[in-house]
Amino acid sequence: MDSLLYDIHKSYDDNFKLGPVKIKKLKNPSFNGIKPKFSFLGFPINIPFGIPAGPLLNSKFIKVAFDFGFPVSVYKTVRTDIFPCHPYPNVVYVNAPKEIHTQINTRLTTTSIDPKNTSNISITNSFGVPSKKPKIWQKDVKKAKTYQKPGQLLVLSFMGTVKKDQTQDEFVKDFAKAAKLAKQTGVKALEANLSCPNIGNEGLVCYNLDVTEKICKEIRKVIGKTPLILKVGYYKNYEDIEKIAKIADKYANAISSINTLQVEVVDKKGRQALPGPQRLRSGVCGTPIKWAGLEMVKKLNKVRKGKKYEFEIVGVGGVITTKDYFEYRKAGADIVQSATGAMWNPLLAHEIWLASLAKREKK
Repeated sequence: MDSLLYDIHKSYDDNFKLGPVKIKKLKNPSFNGIKPKFSFLGFPINIPFGIPAGPLLNSKFIKVAFDFGFPVSVYKTVRTDIFPCHPYPNVVYVNAPKEIHTQINTRLTTTSIDPKNTSNISITNSFGVPSKKPKIWQKDVKKAKTYQKPGQLLVLSFMGTVKKDQTQDEFVKDFAKAAKLAKQTGVKALEANLSCPNIGNEGLVCYNLDVTEKICKEIRKVIGKTPLILKVGYYKNYEDIEKIAKIADKYANAISSINTLQVEVVDKKGRQALPGPQRLRSGVCGTPIKWAGLEMVKKLNKVRKGKKYEFEIVGVGGVITTKDYFEYRKAGADIVQSATGAMWNPLLAHEIWLASLAKREKK
């Protein structure tokens, strides 16, 4: 098995330039009779499923995502200025247990062996959230919008950039500037990538809830009533989940969780697997992180019901099969998204649609 959506054997730049060429091996699936009987952020969608920020590098990838029936697709995170990608390789297979718990499984080893089937796949991905200049990505996002069909929704992800000797206020302002530039593209919905590094090596932005609230407040000022999704990581403490839920209720329309789980990734000789500084630790995706995504959805749903909040929940992490999709829906996810699953099985949305019809799934 190999990834057909993003070619892991090519560089990020080559993928960006060429698009998902391997997808040509597959015939576009038929969605005859499909109707947008679900909704997300007030927009009609065909099925509550899609691809999160990550694999969809530009309009070429967005077109394929929509053609293959992924209704809620997120354009890979953009910034206020050009930002380089980490050196190749960026996606590598890893040997991992059924579940990864970062306090126990602190280190994983890479492998060159492709998985025999897509239902049990573990990878690490390390890109560094690269970005083109705004004038380039704004033009391309507008092109991506033209591929949006009835029952589909293009979401644009954005983030602020950490810079040397930067103040917290400057970082917050850069986040808001990114939001403003993103809104100028005319997309119907935006996603703030808070599952990215904070200033001063503090870890992810979303783990500093004071900074997170400041960012969300400034974003809302510049985007007006445009629907906003907050992309966050895995929270260990329930109190933090209550806090991010409160922030979302005040400034956003949805919470998307999780991103990846970070551990040390080494080769068979115990050496850092991915070249370059600050890449010993890398995000792990696939089957082993599903438990964390499901747990977050369940807890967010519990808080939402208890506080009578109205934000929607996007469940992400380890969604490889139709069974995974229905588990997330049962846990309380309004929308489910798959990155790794979609990369290795671009027909996943079609499989879910057929399964949804069989189950007569309703909102």
